[in-house]
Amino acid sequence: MDLLPHTPLARLSRQQLPAHMQQAWDAALALHGDTTFIEVFGQAPQAYDWYLHEFYRKFFYSGRIERSVVELVRLRLANIHGCAFCNRSDTLAALAGGVPQAQIDALANYEEGPFNEREKGALALADVMALTNTRGRITPELHARLATQFSDGELVELGVMMAMLCGMAKMIFAFDLVEKMPTCPL
Repeated sequence: MDLLPHTPLARLSRQQLPAHMQQAWDAALALHGDTTFIEVFGQAPQAYDWYLHEFYRKFFYSGRIERSVVELVRLRLANIHGCAFCNRSDTLAALAGGVPQAQIDALANYEEGPFNEREKGALALADVMALTNTRGRITPELHARLATQFSDGELVELGVMMAMLCGMAKMIFAFDLVEKMPTCPL
């Protein structure tokens, strides 16, 4: 299985991209060695800008839920989904957000790892929300566990975050925009 992207969608060259996307193209080339995601999103810069500004800057990084928790959740989903592109970016973002390397290394077995109960609960919710868990739902038992750490409003906010991340994962895999890991189930 070829893990590199081979999208059928038209790609814009770096020179055809808006200036702010040219900077993203440079960053993608340096980190991933591939610029497919940016080149395809150059066809719809308004969608790219919405995702970065409205979702990430205004919602994901709002500060209502601590950055370490949202970074752990995002990285857990990227690990489950097998997105090499996301794992590279999300690992750097997690480290920048104060997540220790020991936690990143222990994500596969978070229940036994160096996580507090709030982090473990958020990661259990990520397992429920993952694309690979088609029957995932919050059971009364999981809700009782989560309710000791999160308000229902925070759970809704985390759920929306994860839904967006999972929806984008589905889109980038369906459109073949990013490199996958050999473990990618999608």
